[in-house]
Amino acid sequence: MPRVVDHEERRTLIARTFQRHVLVHGLAATTFARVAASAGISVGLIQHYFTNRDELLRFVYLDALRRRDDRIVAHIAEGEAAERPIRDMLAAAVRELLPLDGTRTAEFHITQNLLTQALHDPEIAEVAVRADRDLHLRASVAVRNGKKCGEVEPDVDADTAAARILATAHGLAIRLALTRPPTATASTGHVDAVLGPILAAVFTGRCHHHDRSRSNPDGSGES
Repeated sequence: MPRVVDHEERRTLIARTFQRHVLVHGLAATTFARVAASAGISVGLIQHYFTNRDELLRFVYLDALRRRDDRIVAHIAEGEAAERPIRDMLAAAVRELLPLDGTRTAEFHITQNLLTQALHDPEIAEVAVRADRDLHLRASVAVRNGKKCGEVEPDVDADTAAARILATAHGLAIRLALTRPPTATASTGHVDAVLGPILAAVFTGRCHHHDRSRSNPDGSGES
């Protein structure tokens, strides 16, 4: 029987190969020919799935953002299940923006390269703006939830706090990419030293909801 072709798998293979080449060679030097040779396919096959380089760029960008967002969602789900403080869940989510391992470094290079492309490509700019808006929304919702449960003071402006946290994370990501700390431990220490005080300035209290659930595991007690 003829083998069934998984078209999405092929598109993803092309996108991931493109990402690896951008990491090594840069965006300008990453061509269909280089990607095809590395992936063991023909240039014609790439053109079958992506009519031009701009279409491939948009797919690559969306793929990198989707993988990052999937990890952020997983951190939130795990944190909620374990009843972790919102501050800890947000810290874990923000770390997904930082080039702390091979996967996140590749994603960082892709997003940075395509942010430059967005300056003169309206369609990529639209993706970039939407991604930034979604990140800001997630961070501001975390701060608002913190206000509800007592981790954040009532008078804190959630949008301003979210913008401050994300601006710090974006700046830190650039610094890590440029300086490349010698060890993972050094990177982690630097991240904690920079992000810790920013998060601590916003999340100054304890979550009363989790305190109540721990003190009344059977749901009994004062309402």
